[in-house]
Amino acid sequence: MDQSYFLGVAQEAMFVLALAAAPILIPALIAGVLLGMVQAATSINEQTLSFVPKLIVVMVAIIIFGGMIMGLLSDFIVRIFERIPDVVK
Repeated sequence: MDQSYFLGVAQEAMFVLALAAAPILIPALIAGVLLGMVQAATSINEQTLSFVPKLIVVMVAIIIFGGMIMGLLSDFIVRIFERIPDVVK
């Protein structure tokens, strides 16, 4: 096995990680920006005001995209296990 094989696996792992994290991080980021703008406009500096809505947004995102994320991760794991015989040779 040469080094490019392992770099390819690492690159694929990083891509899968980005695809798995994006459906949760992007709604949380949007909610945080919107809540920050509302807090800045109203001069309310309550931390729980921003934490609870972001927590709800993340929970809804996990409910909506959780199956897709699990499918993506399980497909990646299956591909990794299928490559084991090539590495052991």
